[in-house]
Amino acid sequence: MGNFVSKLNILHVTFNMGVGGTEQVITQLVENGDPQRFRQEVLCIDGEVGPMGQRLANQGIKVSALCRRPGIDLRLARDLRRRIREGDIHIVHCHQYTPYFYGWLAARMTRALVVFTEHGRFHPDRYRTKAKWLNRWMARTTAALVAISRATADALAEYEFMPRRRIQVIYNGIQGKTVTEDQKRSLAGELSLPKGARVLCMVSRLDPIKNHSLALRAFQALCDRLDNLVLVIVGDGPERAAIEEQVRELGLSERVRLVGYSASPEKYMALSDLYLLTSYSEGTSMTLLEAMSLGVAPVATDVGGNPEIIEHGKSGCLVPNDDQPALVEALAGLLERPDQIDRMAREAREAFEARFSVATMVGEYNRLYNNVAGSRA
Repeated sequence: MGNFVSKLNILHVTFNMGVGGTEQVITQLVENGDPQRFRQEVLCIDGEVGPMGQRLANQGIKVSALCRRPGIDLRLARDLRRRIREGDIHIVHCHQYTPYFYGWLAARMTRALVVFTEHGRFHPDRYRTKAKWLNRWMARTTAALVAISRATADALAEYEFMPRRRIQVIYNGIQGKTVTEDQKRSLAGELSLPKGARVLCMVSRLDPIKNHSLALRAFQALCDRLDNLVLVIVGDGPERAAIEEQVRELGLSERVRLVGYSASPEKYMALSDLYLLTSYSEGTSMTLLEAMSLGVAPVATDVGGNPEIIEHGKSGCLVPNDDQPALVEALAGLLERPDQIDRMAREAREAFEARFSVATMVGEYNRLYNNVAGSRA
């Protein structure tokens, strides 16, 4: 990078800035970075700025979009390279693999250094042998490789052939959430919750990887054992119609509240006795962190980064992946022991404050940017 640069120009490259965990991380990094040290902007490669991008744009942050074409789009790489040069970009921070490929390709023949963050993996994961040699070369010529959990880092090494020793883990962090008692009372009325109802809550995109089917089947079995239960599902996505049909088939229409997308999902979490996460795969779940920040005890599948966040039996409960009987027993055991739920909720809140605050995450990335820039100075 030549002489020392007093302010680093950072370009975040991502698919889009809709609503999701990756988008939240980028937003937190941009909003909480040191403006005296970093000038940050965001570029989306799938043609959509999205609501999180608009939020940043409203604050005066440059957010732009390019339209990726099917196949390997060399025009996209060319246009991205032009943006890097025009913006005098020092660091191209690529979020997820496809933006990484194009960001890495575009940064060739420029002075920009590349940082790659992997935010999660598909389920089931798979080898991509065609990328074996390319990924090794990309990793070798990338300034820093980051994963949001140890499990994600291990998957990058196993399935993407990247050197595990070079992958550092930076856990996602969020701003702690707060919800007032008045807000909770008002929401209970909106949801028509029965008096004394015990509430389970899920917040996520309605996507197959989140395995809402398991949650609904377990909830039906739970209703056969315990009274006055309500399941609140917050979110939208491609599985909505299938979930609605399953709710009808299981006879749960009176017990399940499908509320759709909410810009403030924390109010539903705060109303809950337990937070439920049944995903087949997770990196560092932002909604799990939000629930813990509110002091809501989580029950989650023992996959991906979940066991790195939850200490089983202390700050929450972990159950085997896609195991309905185990999930039912875990939920029933907790609901029959309110004192245990209260204890876990306190532990969850303390774990969040100690390890997963936005200040911790931003601080680690800021040190990474400075170290990367210093290596070229």
